[in-house]
Amino acid sequence: MASISTCFKVTPNHHSKLSSLNPSRQFHYSLRTHHVNFRNNFLNLGMHNSNSLSSVLKNRASSEAPSVEATPRVSPGKIIESDKLLADVRNRTMDAVDKCGRRVTVGDVATVAGITLIEAQKALQAIAADTNGFLEVSNEGDVLYVYPKDYRSKLAAKSLRIRTEPYIDKAKSGAEFLIRVTFGTALIASILIVFTAIIAILTSASSKKDRKRRRSSFGSLRQLYPSPSDLFRMWKPHHYSRPRHYDGDSGMNFIEPVFSFVFGDGNPNEGIEEVRWKLIGQYIGSNGGVVTAEELAPYLDVETAEKMDDDPYMLPVLLRFNGQPQVDEVGNILYSFPSLQRTGTSNRDKKEDLGRQFCERVGGTMFLKEKKWAFSKTSNTERAWVSGLGGINLFGVIVLGTLLKDIKIIEPDGFISFVIKIFPLLQLYATSFFAIPLVRWYIALKTNAKIEKRNRARELRAQALNLPDNFLRQKILSAREMSKKTVIGQDEIVYTTKKDVSEQEYDTQEWDRRFQDIKNSN
Repeated sequence: MASISTCFKVTPNHHSKLSSLNPSRQFHYSLRTHHVNFRNNFLNLGMHNSNSLSSVLKNRASSEAPSVEATPRVSPGKIIESDKLLADVRNRTMDAVDKCGRRVTVGDVATVAGITLIEAQKALQAIAADTNGFLEVSNEGDVLYVYPKDYRSKLAAKSLRIRTEPYIDKAKSGAEFLIRVTFGTALIASILIVFTAIIAILTSASSKKDRKRRRSSFGSLRQLYPSPSDLFRMWKPHHYSRPRHYDGDSGMNFIEPVFSFVFGDGNPNEGIEEVRWKLIGQYIGSNGGVVTAEELAPYLDVETAEKMDDDPYMLPVLLRFNGQPQVDEVGNILYSFPSLQRTGTSNRDKKEDLGRQFCERVGGTMFLKEKKWAFSKTSNTERAWVSGLGGINLFGVIVLGTLLKDIKIIEPDGFISFVIKIFPLLQLYATSFFAIPLVRWYIALKTNAKIEKRNRARELRAQALNLPDNFLRQKILSAREMSKKTVIGQDEIVYTTKKDVSEQEYDTQEWDRRFQDIKNSN
């Protein structure tokens, strides 16, 4: 069986007819030699005239594609093509491949995974090359990527990076928890150091009798130090990994609310871009690759609910899915996505399933609703005692700074010398403990106002879409009439790298005619 390792690139002109090779489709396919003469046989196919398939492929390969060389076998653990992909893109691509039945086009993966066509193409090529996948070419020039059932295990066996990624993710989670705990513990440590230094400075100027009398105060001070059992309870790592519920008690341990109060709890809309593009891609694909701007507006960043003539918010969609505007018979502007109109599977989501999926993914609404930034997900009680401890620490730092300036300490002991050296850090920690939350609060206030504006605009667009007027209804019907979705069956496949060239039958004259049309149109 011939599998994928080298790349030929054929780029049809965007103004070619569908009767040649699908106007806006670029197809990249790679062939590893089943035997030594495989590549020569393929390139020599149709040598009966000077404008044959082989000459076109050679010209294209020399001018647009890298040199064609067989890929050597890869030892387990060495760098492979899939290692060069972003982990998120690779994982989303493989999930899309599994969902579509392991026989996909680039458009299938871009639609289901919500990634760009270029990202999908590179990921499919890399994974196919590393897992002995093969290609199928249809009579319309569509390229399908087909993967074996065990392609995931093959990929993991070759890639050390993929095998170690779960452990790296766990290490990152542990490091994040350690940072949270360290910052929270620093507050307790700062309070203890500051007030111990204050008492030490005051008592250093007193007589032995006064020191003896004040020993009891040191006994009460020891109560501020947490016992070993308290420290163990503060450091419970499982608090960070478990799901949190912020109704009433935040579910955090003793230390985590300190970090949450100062730095917050991260982006509440993390992952929203992935959700957005998955929804948009699946909506376009399920509606035959032709939609109106009004249909996608509830899931894009629209700033106003008013209709605009140029629909500027559609530009990111056109760039991501290689779309193009077109005008219907009555002058309505529609948006066509030819790469999403042809699929290798019939398992893609149907229209009736999309409404349910949209509601599940965007919180029960029919528009993309962003969450507002919260100051902290801690409870009111936790915020009260955290701010109280921060205030005590700030007060202590101010008092300690005054004592260090006004009181001249003769021959300070080791502890006081240590405090003098780290006092700038104590000041920085005490002031930033309230300065950082204040800045965050101001930024969150302005950010939430913009989020509220976008959410309101999307909601109004969704309402207009649910109750369309006659103009919008006719525009949507026009888009449905122009839509087209084709499932590429096995009966349309004219070439596959699964078989040797000598085992397959070709109409060389037809192929030569198609490539000649491409050449003439350039």
